[in-house]
Amino acid sequence: MVEPGTTILQTESIDVMDAVGSNIVVSTRTGEVMRILPRMHEDINEEWISDKTRFAYDGLKRQRLTEPMVRNEKGLLTYTTWEDALSRVAGMSFQGNDVAAIAGGLVDAEALVALKDLLNRVDSDTLCTEEVFPTTGAGFCLNQHIYGINDFYVTAWILQHTYQLIITYRPKSNQELLENPVINNTDLRSNYLLNTTIAGVEETDVVLLVGTNPRFEAPLFNARIRKRRDVVRIPMPQKVLKEAKKPMVVLGSSALQRNDGAAILAAVSNIAQKIRMSSGVTGDWKVMNILHRIASQVAALDLGYKPGVEAIRKNPPKVLFLLGADGGCITRQDLPKDCFIIYQGHHGDVGAPIADVILPGAAYTEKSATYVNTEGRAQQTKVAVTPPGLAREDWKIIRALSEIAGMTLPYDTLDQVRNRLEEVSPNLVRYDDVEGANYFQQANELSKLVNQQLLADPLVPPQLTIRDFYMTDSISRASQTMAKCVKAVTEGAHAVEEPTIC
Repeated sequence: MVEPGTTILQTESIDVMDAVGSNIVVSTRTGEVMRILPRMHEDINEEWISDKTRFAYDGLKRQRLTEPMVRNEKGLLTYTTWEDALSRVAGMSFQGNDVAAIAGGLVDAEALVALKDLLNRVDSDTLCTEEVFPTTGAGFCLNQHIYGINDFYVTAWILQHTYQLIITYRPKSNQELLENPVINNTDLRSNYLLNTTIAGVEETDVVLLVGTNPRFEAPLFNARIRKRRDVVRIPMPQKVLKEAKKPMVVLGSSALQRNDGAAILAAVSNIAQKIRMSSGVTGDWKVMNILHRIASQVAALDLGYKPGVEAIRKNPPKVLFLLGADGGCITRQDLPKDCFIIYQGHHGDVGAPIADVILPGAAYTEKSATYVNTEGRAQQTKVAVTPPGLAREDWKIIRALSEIAGMTLPYDTLDQVRNRLEEVSPNLVRYDDVEGANYFQQANELSKLVNQQLLADPLVPPQLTIRDFYMTDSISRASQTMAKCVKAVTEGAHAVEEPTIC
């Protein structure tokens, strides 16, 4: 409770609990976040925010990393000074493929570009994200025989003209996939953005949802879909799709985490192209869309990070830098016994316990940082409170490390870092502006170059129940409020002391 007469400071900022980038107001008192409320943005969240955005803020003060730590001779993590921690990291001799990095879901663009510049200076380009995105084209190449929508069994739940699909592949007889050279799918921005934009969903007459449950993955996007639609059920939606005037196909990034992710992206891209041709929409209407789940993914792809950690699994490094990587995609068992692991982040979650050195960073409410949402819109968080203890902003930590290692990065201020962002990808500093992606025809041609087949397993979103929604990152997993919500869902409201918070 806030005492009467207490000064409450309000800071306009951005939410990072999902990839929508809802605008928020962070209320603070005496250096502590007391409340998070929605801030109006007609093109993103209007005047709404999700329950997780609103109530998970108590996780910002729990399980925090507040001082640098190193692993001693007994294998225990002990507190140390910044000088000692950075010197130990800088003292590691690494070059080329001996060093790699993994970026987590809450990392800002400034830290991403700083880490990329640092590793590039030692001739390493093994910079990966935890989230997978296919890098080989977006479809199948079978001469003139392109698999279409009739080659799939389709089960759909429909919200009026909104469909949520589970797709199972039915191969044609006597057809073989051709070998084709690999083309990087993330070279074309249209391949990994929500091209229609969040607000654009209100203009469409048909929305096809593939491998995603936006109710839990992107609640504010789901609210746009449900705004004027009733729930009905239609077993086969092909006819409605063909008759659509402004169709929209949305593929969830969670579906691309499967082993057949490239084939899924290929098939959906092909379906979107067929729908575009049958609908006769104008060139400025975008049909194919990707709905991301995590806040850092689009900026990481814009900066040239490799999606997924397969490159690290194939060539385990001697030094691994975990930048806020708490998804558990890499474990100690996946790495050589003598691999030196650095973890930089703000919570003692999944990544920190396996590290040899821990560098405490700042959470999104404690720094001015750039995030790019699922539609490609760059936005800024603002400093609402200072980082706890000796924690520092992530790009500053990397900059200090580069100086101690004798490879000083050429920027000292936030403005200089953002100048560097602009050099690499100008859209990263054009704040609150959605730059329309191009080359859709070329992207569809890439869809003819994938030689991967769809698995027989049904395509089902990972977040199917409300309990899957509340704890998805290091902040929400540290939140007692979110833990109570999960308990209330699984055991009933009577199981928690304050059921009204859920």
